[in-house]
Amino acid sequence: MKISPIEGACVWDKRSVGPDDFVVRMPPECADEALDAARAVQARGLPLQQLDRASFPLPRCGEWLRLVRRELEVGRGLQLVRGLDIEGLTAEAVRTLYWGICVHLGIPLSQSRNGEFVGEVCDIGVKKGEANSRAYRTGGELRFHMDRCDILGLLCVRDAKSGGLSKAASSAAVHNEVLRRRPDLMEALYHPFHFSRQSEQVVGEQPWYSGSIYAVLEGKFMSQFSLTYIESAQRFLEVPRLTSTQEDAIRLVASVADELCITFRMQPGDIQLVNNHVMYHARTNYEDHAVPEKKRLLLRMWLATPDSHRLPGEREVVWGSTKAGDVRGGVTPPVGPRFAFKDWASAGWTGEAF
Repeated sequence: MKISPIEGACVWDKRSVGPDDFVVRMPPECADEALDAARAVQARGLPLQQLDRASFPLPRCGEWLRLVRRELEVGRGLQLVRGLDIEGLTAEAVRTLYWGICVHLGIPLSQSRNGEFVGEVCDIGVKKGEANSRAYRTGGELRFHMDRCDILGLLCVRDAKSGGLSKAASSAAVHNEVLRRRPDLMEALYHPFHFSRQSEQVVGEQPWYSGSIYAVLEGKFMSQFSLTYIESAQRFLEVPRLTSTQEDAIRLVASVADELCITFRMQPGDIQLVNNHVMYHARTNYEDHAVPEKKRLLLRMWLATPDSHRLPGEREVVWGSTKAGDVRGGVTPPVGPRFAFKDWASAGWTGEAF
């Protein structure tokens, strides 16, 4: 098969950009509007999962939010939103504020078999490498990966005592560098690998799924990658053993991502937004605070977006749908919904584009 370098805004690395290039400041009037909306919602006593765009109105932020979405979908795929002051807010108020902003970017998805729509990225003592472990519940370093959603949102509530820096890499740039160094490995990356579901399958689902690391569909590049989930799938006897070519290929992808990535520290109130189809993200090791109420804490949301592109058919088994602009992705819980809203109309969207 003929494999060509990827072109476009989503191709970048630390030699051409720095962390400050991805910082976008939330206009003060937008920050004030969001805080006012959060206070109004709390005064009414509305639960998070009833908050849609209509019940959390942000009319002054509309154009700014559209520009953020556009940069994520057709630009570089990463935005670090700064300018939201959460100091002095209660934990409930922070969650309400974050949810309200995110429902103007997409529809929240369940992130685990527990049906979490707002996940807490915090070290609760879960050990990496176990069959049912999820990285956001562990401490220490995280390897490069992507999540099962169109857009990942991470709101920094509290920083670590030291370390815990965010790392971001363009998966398109990684693709091009792997192609340059080892063209003999590229075809393998366009064919299926097996990924573990980390014991989060429901009845009728296999504990693994398969799909290629790289794909180009309708001129749009996309990647799915997690070295941890690929390694974890190898514990199943029914899953084919990785070939030496596959081993070399995924190790090189991980290594190149680390070489080309940018590294940055998130401040309380910062929101990191990542297009998972063209980005990998990771975290450096860190030393946490001993007092529980001071421990590093990020709030995570997975979002389906109305302006997403079509995915390869092979991904339907795990994404639920591969259609462009569909509500898709997330983890199906044994009880409860997979999506916070069943469709765009019920979430308060009116079919607006970029």
